[in-house]
Formats: sequence, structure tokens, C-alpha cells
Amino acid sequence: MKSDFPHIGLAKLCGWFGVSRQAYYQYNWDGVCTTIQEELIIRQVKIIRASHRRMGTRKLHEMIQSFLLEHSIKMGRDALFTMLSANYMLVRKRKRRVQTTNSYHWLRKYPNLIRNFIPSAPNQLWVSDITYWKINQDGHLYISFITDAYSHKIVGYHVAETLEAIESIQALQMALSALGAESHLQLIHHSDRGIQYCSQGYVKLLQDYHIQISMTENGDPLENAIAERVNGIIKEEYLETYQINGIDEAKELLKAVVDLYNNDRPHMSIGNLRPNQIHQSSKQIKTEKLWKNYYRKPTTFVNPEQDIVSPVNLLQDLTINL
Repeated sequence: MKSDFPHIGLAKLCGWFGVSRQAYYQYNWDGVCTTIQEELIIRQVKIIRASHRRMGTRKLHEMIQSFLLEHSIKMGRDALFTMLSANYMLVRKRKRRVQTTNSYHWLRKYPNLIRNFIPSAPNQLWVSDITYWKINQDGHLYISFITDAYSHKIVGYHVAETLEAIESIQALQMALSALGAESHLQLIHHSDRGIQYCSQGYVKLLQDYHIQISMTENGDPLENAIAERVNGIIKEEYLETYQINGIDEAKELLKAVVDLYNNDRPHMSIGNLRPNQIHQSSKQIKTEKLWKNYYRKPTTFVNPEQDIVSPVNLLQDLTINL
């Protein structure tokens, strides 16, 4: 207001518009605070995205909660979405699917054992899948994942240049190596009917550990939804944001990405906790599938392990970090 009428006194201007000088100064201070807060939040989002390069708004809002508490900032998910949109920081989803399953073979196919099965603890149900990873202009690799359906932790993985069964077996061996003596006795392994999972070597390894074998019965991705979702997260949020030039670089990157996924990325399907946090807990942690309730009245989920930090001065913090 004052900048539009530089030659008129502030008291007279406030009288014309029917506002007090205190209200005028408060309005300008609120604008300064809002700008400072947005600058701090954008910086924090950039810090998070240095590792989680394509993390979406919902996950970011969860990841910055302790930061918001520390700086006494109130910002809901919709407000964060609007702010990121205004700063061209929203992530667009990429839709691309390459067929990696060959179910037209003579090997034995097993029935679906998990239609009405809901795991209540880790190592009751593992889901497996293979995904395609394009690494440069002409090259591509294949990743085998094994994920615990209860904790959503990736318990086994392997990247290779071919789709041979021996490559998937290495992912299974990694998962089995972390099992306790009795952990496998009630375990079900679920996958599609690809030739890798029906191969003699893969089936024998499961049978040696007395693990029940379950497979999808049609081409519906929902029959192996968790495995499909993990594939998408790892590729779209992480791997596809890097340029690599060979299998050795791919192995190093995949190891780092799986570590981020298991230990740092919150999952809405397990109450915004981390997979390893659920998987290694000595007691059952009650979780809530927040992702199913987007269009219902939101339910508050309290993470008992989240630290609450006392507020600090916004201007002081911004000055320190400049």
C-alpha cells in the first residue's frame, strides 16, 4: 500500500483504507514470515530429494514433520502441494512397462495360496518379481526383488544382464541367508508364473527350506500388487534418475537405493513407518494403511518414535544457513 503512494504519509493512508498502523505492520511482517518459512521448507525438500530424487508430496510431507515442529511451522499436505507446484517441484509419474514374464512353458505352475491371506508378522509371506532397468541408450538390466509383504522390506535382490533363473536364485539366497532357524516354517513365497520361478533350481531351494510355493493364476497385476509396487518405487523414484554405464555401477547404486528404501523412506501402507523398523521390531507394531483413505476423513497416525524438538527462531536459523 505504502509503496503505491510514496508521497502520502502512512497514518493518512491507513485512515483512508480503514486499518490501523499496527494492522499494516502486522500484515507486512506476516508476509515476511511466510516467505522465510517457504524458503526453509524448499531447502529442506531439496535436501531430502538429494537422496530421494523423485519422492512425491505425500512422502515429503511426512519426512519434513520433525523439521516443521522444530521451526514451529504449520503446513498441511495440500499447502505443501501448492507450494511445490508454484516452484515447479512436483514429480510427474512415468508409465512404461516392459514384459519380463514368460508363463508359456511346460514347467509346473503352483496355485495361488494367498487370496484371503493377510500376514500378521514378518517372514510369513514373501512376494517376488523381476523388473526391467534401462541404464543407457542401448543397454538394460534385470532386477529380481523379494519383499516381505508384512513389513514391505526388500529382503533379497539381485541385478543381472540376463533373465536366467540362476540370477533370481541369487536374490532368493540373499533373502534366505537372513532367516532365523525357525523363521521359514510358516513362510509362503508368492510370485508370477514366470519360468524363473518355476525352474527346478528355484523350486528345489524353496522346498529345501520347507517354504510353501504360491503363484498368480492370471495376468492381473493385483495378484502380486506389493511386488509390482516395489518395482515401481525403486525404478521411478530412484534408479531412473541416475545415469550408469555398466553392471558394476548398477550393483553399487542398487545397494544404496535398497538401503534408502528399507531404512529411510516412509511407507503410507505401514503407517508412514520404515520397512526395517517394522521388520526388526521384537513386538508387533500396529500399522494403518493410510493410502486407502485418501478420499475419506483423514485419520491421525501418531508415530511414537518421532522426536519432538523445541522451536527455534526462524530468522536466526535462516541467517545461519545462508
